[in-house]
Amino acid sequence: MIDCHAHLWDPERGFPWIRPGTPHHRPYTADDLRRSAPGPDITGTVLVEASRGDAGETLALRELRLRRPELVAGYVANLHVHGAGGPEAFRDFLEGLGETRPNGTRLGGASWEATPRDARALVPVLADSGTVLELNLHHRAFDAAARVARAHPGLTVVVDHLGNPPHLHQEPEPQEWLRDLRTAAGVPAVVVKISGLLTQQRGVSPHRTAALVHRVLDAFGPDRCLIGSDWPICLTGGSRAASLAAATGPLHRLTAGERDDVLSANARRVYGLHG
Repeated sequence: MIDCHAHLWDPERGFPWIRPGTPHHRPYTADDLRRSAPGPDITGTVLVEASRGDAGETLALRELRLRRPELVAGYVANLHVHGAGGPEAFRDFLEGLGETRPNGTRLGGASWEATPRDARALVPVLADSGTVLELNLHHRAFDAAARVARAHPGLTVVVDHLGNPPHLHQEPEPQEWLRDLRTAAGVPAVVVKISGLLTQQRGVSPHRTAALVHRVLDAFGPDRCLIGSDWPICLTGGSRAASLAAATGPLHRLTAGERDDVLSANARRVYGLHG
């Protein structure tokens, strides 16, 4: 299994969103990541930026990829922090990193329109370079992914956390999310990450969260889905093992080949992972 969504951080080096006194206000290191693995089935992890607040986070993730290849299969950088320099500077930055450039870069925010305009201006560079755009949007993520993928041929868009559907206790049948899900499923360049269930749907029964996953699998097919733990964010709801179990449990209906696609083959193809 390739865990496509984990974070590392040290609050002493930035990450202003981590508040003192919270469970996340401590360093999480590569060794912590190694110890958190529930067993030998995890063959690699894609590290995802954690909003350190500066472009140095990209180089720090790159360094971890180079230094710990047995643990880190790839990394997703923060697109926001590269926006100020403009598209040509960003293109030069990626070209300078060569084969060690990010496997993806991420935009996050309340909605697509709420993300920084200068960061959105870098999306054509991602399409030209074959670098994945990852979206963590709290409203209408699937709709945004479909629109962006259609506008930029050659761009692959990965949607985090099932597109952040509303909490099922508040909206048991999320109609807007379902409509956007179907729209995005009709755009082949959009891929979805099965992740974030323990925190995004805290208190919802496993049966109901599994139903969300089934809807995504039915719409996208097993060849366009990835698995992620969202460790250590998930720790407020459960362990890395519990988070991965919530994501992988609903895969029981798939064939062995389809499960392999979701658990590892898709990650290698989408992110261009080697080894």
